[in-house]
Amino acid sequence: MKIASRGATMAVDWEQRIDFARLRTERLLRAQASLQDSELGAVLLFDQNNIRYVTSTHIGEWARDKSARCALLPREGDPVLWDFGSAAKHHRLYAPWFPESSWQAGVTSMRGAMPRETGVPDALAARIRRELEERGIASEPLGIDLTDMETLYSLHRQGIETADAQPVMMEARAIKTPDEIALLEHAARMVDAVYEEIYRTLRPGVREHEVVANAMRLLFELGSEQVEAINAVSGDRCNPHPHVFSDRLLAPGDQAFFDIIHSFMGYRTCYYRTFNVGGVTHSQIDAYKQCREWLDNAIELVRPGATTDQIASVWPTAQELGFPDEQSCFGLQFGHGLGVGLYEAPMISRVHSLDHPVEILEGMVFALETYCPASDGESAARIEEEVVVTASGCRVITKFPAEELLVCGKNYVRGADLLERDAATL
Repeated sequence: MKIASRGATMAVDWEQRIDFARLRTERLLRAQASLQDSELGAVLLFDQNNIRYVTSTHIGEWARDKSARCALLPREGDPVLWDFGSAAKHHRLYAPWFPESSWQAGVTSMRGAMPRETGVPDALAARIRRELEERGIASEPLGIDLTDMETLYSLHRQGIETADAQPVMMEARAIKTPDEIALLEHAARMVDAVYEEIYRTLRPGVREHEVVANAMRLLFELGSEQVEAINAVSGDRCNPHPHVFSDRLLAPGDQAFFDIIHSFMGYRTCYYRTFNVGGVTHSQIDAYKQCREWLDNAIELVRPGATTDQIASVWPTAQELGFPDEQSCFGLQFGHGLGVGLYEAPMISRVHSLDHPVEILEGMVFALETYCPASDGESAARIEEEVVVTASGCRVITKFPAEELLVCGKNYVRGADLLERDAATL
């Protein structure tokens, strides 16, 4: 399946670009196929990533942590979404890919803010029970991806047996369709542009949070739906890795790395790059070279049929990085699937992959990230690439240059150099 003009977002009549109708259909089919392979009769979804995957709706990132909406996906037939207030009416008007009966207004417990005394949790559970009875699956287990305890208790009071829905959804989301891959590529291209801006911006006197603010502005101008996080870490904050930006002022000779996590049309990035500000030392270059080598060794192993333990085995042990055990440095040498969620299958680390390997399959998309502290005790390098697993190997979709350490900031010219130049022209 060919998708033309990758990086374009406007729909046109003269070539096939991303087909959102096809995207909606294929995601639903994958979710229901995974559900049919399980012992569950249906899944009840509160995770906003799962809701979007199944229903192709979202009502803004404010809804992400509120559990204010939920969707019921049966093994067969159309899903039902209980949405927040007037959003259901909007879906009935403008989301024709499901019948109007799929879009219903409903009130959840909203993480316990609407407790049992209000009657809200039991009312929602009763509606869910009726939907299950109408489909003849009320006696079968109902999978739930995440919820609050009051909602769980209300379902049990309705006599509904509950189970874990996340394995079903993770299996469905592991293999990406061509349209999903194109959206993931576009999201990465937006970050390519942001790193070009960061490269031109970094200089002594700039503060970490100013870099973050400018990056967020550009991402939203380019069409990002959500900027989940931008880590900006520099100087003595690089080691140990704090995973958060600060108001630190950049100084000459600082090593600085950034991670940009944002969403375009629901599809996410996780994308590290490291720079130096105004100058560089041998220990910083050595750390970067080692970090790049660990990453390249992992990328070379990515192909269908390979397993995640093979990738984890080429990364340094916790003790080699100066940590007592693998959990203490979890996430420094890391791999994770990307899609509508930041963390999807496959997950790769020395904590679990060596003993519980997973086969890599064509169509998976995941990020690989490595970290190396410098011998100066303060600096460190952090690099990350996103890869699409192809029939013969993999394709890297994060394009901003990272083969060598880039130095940003003003180019200083020695007076002696000017004198030598002037003397040579006489």
